[in-house]
Amino acid sequence: MTARDDILELGKRIGQSIIGQETMVERLLLGLLANGHLLVEGLPGLAKTRAIKSLAKNLDSELSRVQFTPDLLPADITGSEIYFSEGGKGEFKFQQGPIFANLILADEINRAPAKVQSALLEAMEERQVTVGGKSYSLPALFMVMATQNPIEQEGTYPLPEAQLDRFLMHVQVGYPDETAEASIMRLNRDEENEARRDSKPAAPQKLNSQAVFDARKEIGAITVSDPVEKYMVALVFATRYPDRYDKDLAKLLQVGVSPRGVIGLDKVSRAHAWLKGRDYVTPDDVKAIVNDVFRHRLILSYEAHASNTSADQVVDRIAERVAVS
Repeated sequence: MTARDDILELGKRIGQSIIGQETMVERLLLGLLANGHLLVEGLPGLAKTRAIKSLAKNLDSELSRVQFTPDLLPADITGSEIYFSEGGKGEFKFQQGPIFANLILADEINRAPAKVQSALLEAMEERQVTVGGKSYSLPALFMVMATQNPIEQEGTYPLPEAQLDRFLMHVQVGYPDETAEASIMRLNRDEENEARRDSKPAAPQKLNSQAVFDARKEIGAITVSDPVEKYMVALVFATRYPDRYDKDLAKLLQVGVSPRGVIGLDKVSRAHAWLKGRDYVTPDDVKAIVNDVFRHRLILSYEAHASNTSADQVVDRIAERVAVS
């Protein structure tokens, strides 16, 4: 099997236990392939946690779940130096925290204060942790998936823009349709019945993590033509200088997308094209993922908030006005 066949099979396996959330499953794969991190926002019970657990179940990787709470400390994530005494001699040794896994589920990340949220910054950007003046490298396969609930505001700490910018994509998860809802109910019933039986089916063979690295190598060779490159740059600059395209749009934006935005647009577009079986990026690849890459990087104006205009609506208007050169 090719690397693409392996990744498609991985997505198929995840989709068997995550019903009605095809977009979230695809974005999870895109984040893995593009070597980035995901911020997943959705109401409770929409399979956010189940999705990354299913990924870890089918991929040869280690999963750590960190439940973010107001009393959490940075050392609870990164680890700390602990004093060990043996044979009358004592020394400090570094005890690794849960961040030293392949897949990190930062559950309800906005429930911990800024000092704890910032413990993820170095890990996400530099792929290392520094404690006591020493740096410790994280695994080569490393992805953070943070979740947050959009409706609960009491006892939460909004993520600062500097940390939001470090997430490759901000994925929004909605309710499944009626057909998927019925399938979810039947799946849960079958799983409960299966758990009551004495004999359990053999666990499926996990996909070797090397397939992910092979896929990333192929994605690195995906062609991006000059017109598509200019289109990506134009989309980014339209968020910074919206008055060039629409005077009314300029009233809705306070701060545009950072350079990480165009880097993310390039990475995810190439991964999307690869998943679709092409060795080149089209404008449709860019349009398919631009909202996920941009929505958390825009700072909307007071007028936008007052008129109930969302970041997605702003990005949609930009995509309508920016043409492929």
